[in-house]
Amino acid sequence: MIKYSLICENDHEFEAWFQNSEAYDKLAKLNQLECTVCGTNAVTKAIMAPNIGTKGNKKQDVTPATQAKAKQAMFTAVAAQVRDYVEKNFDDVGKDFPEEARKIHYGESEERGIYGEATPVDAKELIDEGIDVVPLPADEKDKESVN
Repeated sequence: MIKYSLICENDHEFEAWFQNSEAYDKLAKLNQLECTVCGTNAVTKAIMAPNIGTKGNKKQDVTPATQAKAKQAMFTAVAAQVRDYVEKNFDDVGKDFPEEARKIHYGESEERGIYGEATPVDAKELIDEGIDVVPLPADEKDKESVN
């Protein structure tokens, strides 16, 4: 995995993780990178400071367990970015999500990005009707309240 600092045409700076540099290059070539702030596809790499080791740095043992923890941390960070983007750019319709999603799908309500609450049964019914539904990553605060 590799992390790049990115910048869009509107000078919004953000970071993103890629499987490797080729994955970034492929997405950039296909114009499939998107600014997490404004949504534009005009995104390029930002200037990054190199991570230069110091005399006190020691090589760390890389075990499957540490790799798994690192991957989980990266996933959690990306999930938090996704959730943050949705919360800032979509309308929260709360428990009315299934009803509002149907209204938008059938042209009875203004087309826009929404998020809210749906039971697994509601989500399945929406999907069966051809309505795109994607679960939103859990918020760390939500996880803490469950534990």
